Amino acid sequence: MSANETLAPSTHSAGDEQQLGRVYDMLTAEKALSARPRHYLVGGGDHDSVELPQEVYEVLLRVVDAMRKGLSVTVSPTSHVLTTQQAADLLSISRPTLIKALDEGQLPYTRSGTHRRIALTDVLDYRERRRRAQYAAIDALSVDVDETSDIDQALADLRRARKAVAAKRREAGVE
Repeated sequence: MSANETLAPSTHSAGDEQQLGRVYDMLTAEKALSARPRHYLVGGGDHDSVELPQEVYEVLLRVVDAMRKGLSVTVSPTSHVLTTQQAADLLSISRPTLIKALDEGQLPYTRSGTHRRIALTDVLDYRERRRRAQYAAIDALSVDVDETSDIDQALADLRRARKAVAAKRREAGVE
């Protein structure tokens, strides 16, 4: 398998799906059993086993979960320093949007000649900050409505919430 090969789900037999389910159950059950679960890869020989690092365990858990759901999986090695295109791809945003964030100081970077380089940890931190901001915006724009609510009042509450969020964004210089 090459470094960036995508594995598409094959047509699973009932036995394959059952086996994936057992692997997933084993990976998730150990988490609940102890504060620091230990996971091993076991080979064919009597003494062929090695403890898996937590990071490898997390990758396996995500791969098995995706395969159980019939999704394709790509494992792609990434260096600790990313190009702007790699960072934009990881964030699922356009490169120009990323460049704007860099220019506004939302994300630290270094220059290598004329090229910008961004630390992977900074990109992951930025992604988490964006995610939290998005959830906060959703919370700010939501109102409780049930069948007894006055729809006109609910719409007025939503308008007020949108205006308040827009005002905060203008104050922060975010457009």
